[in-house]
Amino acid sequence: MPPDTHAACFGTATGFARHEIMRRFTLGAALAVFALAAANVAHARSGYRLEAAVTLNGPSPGWDYLSVDPTRDYVFIGRRKAGVTVYDAAGGRVVATIENSKDANVAALVPEVDRGFTANEDGSTTVFQLSTLKTLDRVKLGEGADAGFYEPMTGQMVFTLGDTHELVFVAARSAKITGRLPIKADELEAAAADGKGFIYVNERDKDRVAKVDVRTRKLVAEWPTPGCRLPTGLAIDRAAGRLFLGCKGPHPVLAVMNAKTGRVVTTMEIGRGNDGVVFDPAGKRVFTSNGIDGNIVVFDVVGPDRLKLASAFTTRPIARTMAFNPTTGRIYTATAEGVLDPTQPVNRRAGAFYPNRYLDDTFTLLIYAPE
Repeated sequence: MPPDTHAACFGTATGFARHEIMRRFTLGAALAVFALAAANVAHARSGYRLEAAVTLNGPSPGWDYLSVDPTRDYVFIGRRKAGVTVYDAAGGRVVATIENSKDANVAALVPEVDRGFTANEDGSTTVFQLSTLKTLDRVKLGEGADAGFYEPMTGQMVFTLGDTHELVFVAARSAKITGRLPIKADELEAAAADGKGFIYVNERDKDRVAKVDVRTRKLVAEWPTPGCRLPTGLAIDRAAGRLFLGCKGPHPVLAVMNAKTGRVVTTMEIGRGNDGVVFDPAGKRVFTSNGIDGNIVVFDVVGPDRLKLASAFTTRPIARTMAFNPTTGRIYTATAEGVLDPTQPVNRRAGAFYPNRYLDDTFTLLIYAPE
């Protein structure tokens, strides 16, 4: 090849190489910018803001659990003396009060059979049709029902009755009592089902978690919760087999327990006065609502035995329970203006100055949306 031809070809190759280098550099820079933007979006979405504070008028309120029908974005609020209030979060209005649900602590929703079940303080459950919100029956279970939870494999509701130290099992389709299981604990708190026929229940006063076979209605195990005093809130990661315990003792933590062995694998600091724990399996996040400190602390699940703090944001004092809508990402909690009357009994386990009376027309539903 003549020298000038060789040089021309070499120059062309060199130009091509330079062009390729510049192309790859530009592409790499663009990808880096895209990744940074995505990281910034993810970071922004790690926070939550108050979207609405809705005051629901009525006499001196009491309340406990909240639950959500995500298909309609209906929030069900167990308001004790006022029964169950159903709030349409999308429409911004109260759509119903469940008839004959006075003294309700919670409304557990079972879309599979188009039913809802309250747990009433007199030891009964109000059964209603979820699609129409019409009451079907009120069934006596025992004394002092605190909460109710659905176990999908057996199709049974499990109610916690601390006053009579037992779990009561009810067929969700027929609302018939199917059995009872004595549990030696005064404070049977939150429960979680693993989807395989087992349910886990916090025995708060005993610092234990009970594992129950719902198929046989037998107690399988009772596990201590070292490092976790007064386990109250509870959620489960079914895929990883991990329980998340909200511990409201002197040193409040979120404890992670292996659901197969009962071993506490890690703890993370949370706020005081925890009563609610929610796990979002799609986002791999755990939310804890802490009423005394008035905050919600959020963790990312980065491994079966490892959590990382994702966010913490303020709510309002005594906003202790919550519900989560996985469709919208909204978080719901509730509070009211309260006072402590020192001449009346005070719940000092909850806090030295915990309110023992709430003011009329101050009950407020708080709605938080991801940023």
